[in-house]
Amino acid sequence: MTVTNITELSKSRVRIEIDHEFAFVLYKGELRLHKIEEGDEIEDAVYDRIMKDVLPKRAKLRAMNLLKNRTYTRTQLKDKLLQGGYPEQIADIAVDYVVSYRYVDDEQYVRDFIEYNREKKSRRRIQLDLMNKGIPEQLFQDIWEDMAGDDEEAIEREQIIYWVNKKHFCSQEATFEEKQKMMAFLYRKGFSINNIRSILSLDITPN
Repeated sequence: MTVTNITELSKSRVRIEIDHEFAFVLYKGELRLHKIEEGDEIEDAVYDRIMKDVLPKRAKLRAMNLLKNRTYTRTQLKDKLLQGGYPEQIADIAVDYVVSYRYVDDEQYVRDFIEYNREKKSRRRIQLDLMNKGIPEQLFQDIWEDMAGDDEEAIEREQIIYWVNKKHFCSQEATFEEKQKMMAFLYRKGFSINNIRSILSLDITPN
């Protein structure tokens, strides 16, 4: 294995390529410690030490530090580590580590996200938001059905009423154009057209 490129990322860190492919990011002190120089062969023992000892420990600590400030899904945390210059296999090791201690729990993340947003966001909008965070569709569907049960339509109607009240919209006083505009607004929020039409036909006044 040949060190084909060493690129300075900051005053303290460098990006290393081996055989013209990204390998890992090291601190400059580690570079000197392991006597890694561009154009030289990297010993198998040195490479293994970095990949099996140095980087996993660092990635685990980085993952723990990230979780001090906010919650992440598995996918979000892995992406954050990859952005930080950790190889994919090292990022996986770190994520699996924090998951094993339930510091990252996608199921609980979904439950908390639904609970926080269910008053004003449609099922479709919540699902899209969670899928953008790396949550599998089936996991969302299972948890949503468990939490909503037979009340899904009632929940959506309450959500629509929330936005109608928030917009101070009264269907009896609204013009045709205003109703069309409100319907379009609610539809973009992800609510079903049938429930939108049903709610807007009622005399709903602000709370």
